[in-house]
Amino acid sequence: MSSLLAFDRKHLWHPYTSMTKPLPVHEVVAARGVRLQLADGRELIDGMSSWWAAIHGYNHPQLNQSAIDQLGKMSHVMFGGLTHEPAVTLGRRLVELSPAGLEQVFFCDSGSVSVEVAIKMALQYWQARGEEGKNRLLTINGGYHGDTFGAMAVCDPTSGMHHLFRDVLPQHLFAPLVACGFADPWDPKALTGFAELIENNHQQLAAVILEPIVQGAGGMRFYHPDFLAGVRLLCDQFQVLLIVDEIATGFGRTGKLFACEHAGISPDIICLGKALTGGYLSLAATLSTTHIAKTISSNPPGLFMHGPTFMANPLACAIAGASIQLLLNSPWQEQIQTMATIMAEELAPLRDLPEVKDVRVLGGIGVVEMLREVDVAWLQQEFIAQGVWLRPFGRLVYIMPPYIISNNDLRQLTRAMVTVLSAIQPQK
Repeated sequence: MSSLLAFDRKHLWHPYTSMTKPLPVHEVVAARGVRLQLADGRELIDGMSSWWAAIHGYNHPQLNQSAIDQLGKMSHVMFGGLTHEPAVTLGRRLVELSPAGLEQVFFCDSGSVSVEVAIKMALQYWQARGEEGKNRLLTINGGYHGDTFGAMAVCDPTSGMHHLFRDVLPQHLFAPLVACGFADPWDPKALTGFAELIENNHQQLAAVILEPIVQGAGGMRFYHPDFLAGVRLLCDQFQVLLIVDEIATGFGRTGKLFACEHAGISPDIICLGKALTGGYLSLAATLSTTHIAKTISSNPPGLFMHGPTFMANPLACAIAGASIQLLLNSPWQEQIQTMATIMAEELAPLRDLPEVKDVRVLGGIGVVEMLREVDVAWLQQEFIAQGVWLRPFGRLVYIMPPYIISNNDLRQLTRAMVTVLSAIQPQK
C-alpha cells in the first residue's frame, strides 16, 4: 500500500463508510473522456459519472477552457452587494430552460443546500402570508433529498439512510410508494393514498417535495408521469406548494431536459445541482415563481433568510454556463435514447438470475435490483477486474454513464454487470 493510500485509510473519512472497516479505495491520478486512470496504470470505464454529475465526461476541452478563461478574471467574489457576468448569464439561461413560471434564481453550494433553500422558501412564503400553521411537508416513501437536516427530514424515514436521526428531525408526512411504474398502464388508484394525506392535512402543509419520475439514492424507482401530474392538480386544489428535486434528473438524464417534463407540469420551486457544472465544481440553484419571491420579499422581514458564502461563485457559474451550452449543442436526446436501447438489451438476461428482483432502464439510467443487499467491497473489486467503475449500494447495482460514452464502452459496462452478477450464488 502506498503512503498516500495508507494515510487515506487511517485519516480520511469517505462517504457512507466505516473508519474501522473501510471499503477499499483506489487512487485516481487522471481522468479523460469516460476513463479513470488509476495510480497502478489501470484504466476504468466510468459508469457513475462521478455520482451522476460528469455528463460530458472528464477533462473536456471546452469546459477546461471556460475555467481557464474565468480564472484569468476572478475565481471568486462575494455575491452580497456585487454581481458578475457568469452569474447573470447562467441565471438567464436557467430561467429560459426551466419549466414555465420559474423566474427567480437563488444560487447555492450543493444539492442538499438547494433542498434546504427550497424548504425555507416554502416555510417563509406561508409565514409571509400570515399562515404560520402551514409548516410541514408531504412527500412519498423511498425518497432521497440530501444529507443536511432539513433534507434528511424528507428522506424515507425507515428504509432510507437517515433513520438514526429520526427522533431529532422535523416530523413530516409520508405517502406510500408509488405503485404504478413508469411504463405501466396508469392506474388512478396509485394516487389514492397521497390524495387522502394532502386532503386531510393541507391546512398544515407548506409544500409537497418529490423527486420527479425517478427516485434516486432512495431506491432508483421509476414511477408513472400521471402520478406527478395528479400531485400538481392536488397541490393546486388544496393550496400547497410543489417542490421538485431535479438534482439527479436535471439536464437530460431521463431523456427530457427536466424529468417533470414527462408529466407536462411546472412546479412552484425546483432544485438543481449535480450535472449543473458538468461535474467540475459544486454548484446548485433553487428557482421559484415570481409570486413566491414577491410574497416573501413584501412582508416582514422583507428578505429571504439565506446567503451562502460561495453563493454564485464566478468560476462555477462560468463552467456551468459552458456545460449547459455544450449540452444544448450536442445530440443529447439521441445519445440518451441510444444508451437506453443498449442498456435494456444488454441487461435483459439478468432478469433470469435467481438473485435478481428487477431490471429497469429509463433514459441514461440502468438499474439491477437484487433480492438482498450486495457485498459492495467484493463487487467493486470484481468490476475493477472487468475494467469498469461502478458503485453499488444496498440492493442496487446501477449505471448512469456520461452521455458521451461510446456504444462499445457502454457494452463493456453492461457486460461486466452481467458477468459479475451472474457469479453470485443463490442463497439457500
